[in-house]
Amino acid sequence: MHVVMSGDRHFDFTAKANGHPAPAPGNLGFNQIQLHRLDKRQSEVKEMKDGALVATVRVKPSADGKELTTTRTIAGQPDEVTVWVRTGGAKVAHDPLAGEWTEDLSKSRLSQGLTLKIAPDGNGGVRFSWDYSYDARFDGKPYDLKNSRNDTVKLQLVDPHTVTAIYLRDDQVTQKDKWAVSPDGQELTVTTTGVLETGQHINEKLAFKKQ
Repeated sequence: MHVVMSGDRHFDFTAKANGHPAPAPGNLGFNQIQLHRLDKRQSEVKEMKDGALVATVRVKPSADGKELTTTRTIAGQPDEVTVWVRTGGAKVAHDPLAGEWTEDLSKSRLSQGLTLKIAPDGNGGVRFSWDYSYDARFDGKPYDLKNSRNDTVKLQLVDPHTVTAIYLRDDQVTQKDKWAVSPDGQELTVTTTGVLETGQHINEKLAFKKQ
């Protein structure tokens, strides 16, 4: 499960619902998370810092799936109960990023006839194939690249239709990509900025259509 909250309170973490602690770097107040599914309709999240419990959060959706209630408990303080209203529509199993994409030559400045494939890797991430390839999760951690001038890639899921990919070589950021899928799921735009080994700056935008 990948959870992101933005606003006055911000956090971002990825964890499996197996009750085991998982690292959650970059969050204020905690650096570990423990996720446990209590039953089909209720989960418990434990926020921890260096192994010590900070807060326990119970998460429960309404029967109709339109509301989500979270109850945050901290020792010695009143429970904090928050009700969230669904605004993005019901969750569907379809992944808009997944599929085989071919370059739309009418919308790309550099017409190269490119084809790329994005598929779920079965572990909460993706298997990406282009002229280079990799398997990576959306957790901001580095994953090895194959057949690339870069060494590793870090992925971050902005929303179900948008991903940022950061490429590194010798621990230095060399390239940043943004993937954006159209609302109808039929077009993928890849925007690339970076610096080549020669020092040349690149700034490209490629459009792909789903096959």
